[in-house]
Amino acid sequence: MTSIFDADGRKVACTVIEAGPCVITQVKTQEKDGYSAIQMAWGAKKEKNAGAALKGHCAKANTEAKKSFIEFRNPSENEAAAKLGDTFDVSIFEEGQFVDIVGTSKGKGFQGVVKRHGFAGVGEATHGQHNRLRAPGSIGACSFPARVFKGIRMAGQTGNRRVKALNVQVLRIVPEQNLLLVKGSVPGHNGSTVIVER
Repeated sequence: MTSIFDADGRKVACTVIEAGPCVITQVKTQEKDGYSAIQMAWGAKKEKNAGAALKGHCAKANTEAKKSFIEFRNPSENEAAAKLGDTFDVSIFEEGQFVDIVGTSKGKGFQGVVKRHGFAGVGEATHGQHNRLRAPGSIGACSFPARVFKGIRMAGQTGNRRVKALNVQVLRIVPEQNLLLVKGSVPGHNGSTVIVER
């Protein structure tokens, strides 16, 4: 993340996203593939790390081997008119517009209830608490219903989930470097791949 100053001189936190150029590497149709979709690729892959199948697939779109592929099902009429090899960059966005950003959140491993759900814990270290400061406490009822209800918040694997950030504002566009500056944070770690939806 970084920050910029807006027109009123206020400092605004933002995230820099390299958005393209993205190339259409495959157009799937109902007749041939059983469903309609558009496959887009981004990011160059080193020649030595690309297999023959990947090189051949990208060669059909007249582009070098790519490292990230994503498929968009049921394209709209405008998207369906796109052809193999068409390229998209930040020019399809406008400053000030709102977009949705999809990504995989940072994985935090197996965490307890205090970190995962914000439980307060016992709070006091005295009166025989020993190692119970961050424990979840009671989780069930009595002899009725004599079970733990589904959905009770407990310790478990945290993060590493698909997350969509809604209505994120595009603050600035740098067309020379295909950069988008969006307000606030986006899901994922530095260098991760995200989807920006208009």
